[in-house]
Amino acid sequence: MFKKTHKQIALEKAILSHIEGKSTEVANYIFNDPEIQALQDYANTVSIKRLGFNDHGPVHMRTAALNALIMFDLLHDAGIKFNLESEKLGTYEDSKVCVLTASLLHDVGMTATRDHHEIIGIIFAEPIIRRILDVVYKDNIHKKTILKAMIIEGIFGHMATEKIYSLEAGLVLIGDGCDMEKGRSRITTLLSQQPRVGDIHKYSASSIQKVNILPGDKKPIKILIEMSQSAGFFQIEEVLFPKIISSPVKPYIELYGQVKNKDMMQYL
Repeated sequence: MFKKTHKQIALEKAILSHIEGKSTEVANYIFNDPEIQALQDYANTVSIKRLGFNDHGPVHMRTAALNALIMFDLLHDAGIKFNLESEKLGTYEDSKVCVLTASLLHDVGMTATRDHHEIIGIIFAEPIIRRILDVVYKDNIHKKTILKAMIIEGIFGHMATEKIYSLEAGLVLIGDGCDMEKGRSRITTLLSQQPRVGDIHKYSASSIQKVNILPGDKKPIKILIEMSQSAGFFQIEEVLFPKIISSPVKPYIELYGQVKNKDMMQYL
């Protein structure tokens, strides 16, 4: 049986506090499946040990999922209907299943490669998605087909390199981008080489102290990035902001950055 870290266990508890019903079934399935755990662990091995990048494993995928779920609840509380419901294809609960599943599987393609790992990840994830939906949705072929397609959209679109169209997939994209505290951010440039001494990515990533996802003042979601120094603005502008701009969730988001004891800067 695989061994979980304390951080992984804490994140799983936090995720479970944001879900119920079918989403809880899905989460427990993913949290206890040996193949999924092996894929997530190996994704981290490739990312950190082989490529010299940051966390792309079970902790990161759970953090991205938690971020996406917090935003999901804020949109739902504001009366925003997700695509499955507005298009009369499913329910609010079905949409949450899609966001949760895609977020928890979005980086499994890192087990094979960094380049186009969002596309490679679909190859690894598709049979797993099918297994999960077979358990949770039984013989509902119509529902399973639609949900699988939307989950794949979430994985496919999480790098903001490909166009996505659903709010569900948009939350996966931003949830991933918000995992940027104290050096965990995904570097979207210079990926083909090791960071150089003095590289702005190194200092900007280490400047991010806290990513707060809160109810907004004028929009449903406020993302407030707390930084120790102004280099953190580079991380917001080069990593997170492009993902928000590319997301269908953008109209519902306020984005702020603030260095400790300095004036707050508003992006959206």
